[in-house]
Amino acid sequence: MLAASAVTVARGTEPPKAKTPTAASKTEKKQFKMLAEVISIPTKAEPLSGLFYVPNGKVIATALIFHGNCANFYTGPSRFLPEVLVPRGIACLTFNRRGHDIVANLPGKKSGGACFQLASEGIADNRTAADWLAARGFKNPFVIGHSNGGMLAAQHCADNYGNPRGLVLMSAHGGGPKMAQHSNEAGLFAQDKQDELFAKAKALVAKGKGRELMLMPGWWFVISAESFLDRCLNTPDTVANATKIRCPSIYFRGDKEIVQNYPAEAFAANAVAPCDVRIIPNCDHWYKGHENDVAMQVADWLEAHCEIPVKA
Repeated sequence: MLAASAVTVARGTEPPKAKTPTAASKTEKKQFKMLAEVISIPTKAEPLSGLFYVPNGKVIATALIFHGNCANFYTGPSRFLPEVLVPRGIACLTFNRRGHDIVANLPGKKSGGACFQLASEGIADNRTAADWLAARGFKNPFVIGHSNGGMLAAQHCADNYGNPRGLVLMSAHGGGPKMAQHSNEAGLFAQDKQDELFAKAKALVAKGKGRELMLMPGWWFVISAESFLDRCLNTPDTVANATKIRCPSIYFRGDKEIVQNYPAEAFAANAVAPCDVRIIPNCDHWYKGHENDVAMQVADWLEAHCEIPVKA
């Protein structure tokens, strides 16, 4: 049994004021070229598209980045983190799970995307990406997840898949049996139509029409019947998973976010491995205006933990 978590609740800093670039800084910026390899990771279903960033010099660590619900590998933290992490020697893999974007057009005019997502598929896709990294010699990555990707990142680390070195949660939602209730209360998902849509989804699945789409009053507005039921019944519980995670973790949340939906403090209180919580002032779910500040904090934390021995 691991020792009880050493929990630190720290306030993030306001983003630094922009400085007038000097001729030297302009030259330095031009000299650094961040190159990324466009990748396609084969699966039994659709391939997972993404970008793999490798530093020009020594690689001190690797980050496996999971995007949020209905997002993708080129927006949000998946986009702004590599710009800071890669120059500091941290390789980054960003990729699309099958649950990317709300609706996606797949080869053969098939439909895919987040409206059809299942928790089991997200977990499988993340494992496939970890295997892809390991096959290229990038083992024991740090796992970083934003929002829904954070919930899945906690599950990935709770399963100790690939023996992760550390976990970075960025506004990871709480998941679990109250996920639908909390989303509805926040004006998302089914809102006041929960019972009605649950009954409709259950009936459609019973008729073998699980992929039939239903409209919802809240974001993300459209969802298949089987995905609706899966979201309500099978979403992993982030706080419960804290008791199973053996690697150190850090949990970021903007102070404009709803605490019960993004339970950083509860996660830290449940953690059996060291966990740090950072609340970013005047910050929303997407870290708008704080991207560089948060990315720098993530990079500092990764650097501080990259030499710590990995627990088997």
